[in-house]
Amino acid sequence: MGESFSKKENRNKKAKAKENKAQKKQDRKENNNKGKSLEDMLAYVDENGNLSSTPPDRSNKVEIDSKDIRIGATPRPAEDPLRTGMVTFYNSTKGFGFISDDQSREDIFFHMNDLVVPVKEKDKVSFLRDRNAKGYFAKEIKRIDGRG
Repeated sequence: MGESFSKKENRNKKAKAKENKAQKKQDRKENNNKGKSLEDMLAYVDENGNLSSTPPDRSNKVEIDSKDIRIGATPRPAEDPLRTGMVTFYNSTKGFGFISDDQSREDIFFHMNDLVVPVKEKDKVSFLRDRNAKGYFAKEIKRIDGRG
């Protein structure tokens, strides 16, 4: 008995796949990029910061003094640690509130343990701003509207 049609088809598919695999292997051998010269692997950066395959034009070279190069963040100007603001919210039963900072316009949390003198809402206060894991908070809070 001879082979069935599906067996012949499967045998032909396997032979075709083997042939394709051999062809791909041959293509890879012919188009191998290994062993490139150093010049082929170099990339240059032009005056605009773009990668280029050609070396930059040396006629436009500008000498820079190494003392003019600054590495790192620019230093911030020293800011006054004492700030002023207004108590926008204060819950004396729960013992916390918020101060609107005059300088940054943000609301800063405070706890009643950080009060030097008692305060109430809309009091003008001075305070020190500090930071913890949750963000900024006010401490050493004093009224500055003449009553404390």
